[in-house]
Amino acid sequence: MKGKMAVGKTTLFVSMLAGAGIMPLEASAECKFESIKAGNQPFVVKPMEGDTPEAKHFLTSCINPYTKLYVADPEKAKEGKKKFGFWSCTQCHGGNAGGQTGPSILDDTWQYSRIVTDKGMFEIIAGGSDAGMPAWHQQVGGNPELMSTDDILKIIGWLRVSYKGKDPEKPWLH
Repeated sequence: MKGKMAVGKTTLFVSMLAGAGIMPLEASAECKFESIKAGNQPFVVKPMEGDTPEAKHFLTSCINPYTKLYVADPEKAKEGKKKFGFWSCTQCHGGNAGGQTGPSILDDTWQYSRIVTDKGMFEIIAGGSDAGMPAWHQQVGGNPELMSTDDILKIIGWLRVSYKGKDPEKPWLH
């Protein structure tokens, strides 16, 4: 009887900590990614040793910390624009992401509806598409010379700051 009471008290204590947000309910959460390519196969991006805290946060929550940070301080968003140019995103999407041989990624005429979330945009950049976008993430593409999770997230943050669409809600901020 004493053992059952101890287990009950422990369960109650852990439940109270979880309810207060002090202790997570799950031992390890992870963001589940799905390919935009035919078949919508899932793909995995795991935290790596050199990942920033922001990248690790995204991989467990699907929330890009750079989006709100860059919207609050557009000067910091320049870091994402530099990554956009460094990784030659400009070759297809143009110097300011307004489109060239690839589509504009600043307006609200999107080829894939999932781009409305940072997770969805990450899935497209990281995993590529059947419409000509290659997989850019080093883990997904199987090439350590490709983009890190953090680089992709910074680019997404800059794209969100640079948004020129008509949707005043900007759902990625909620």
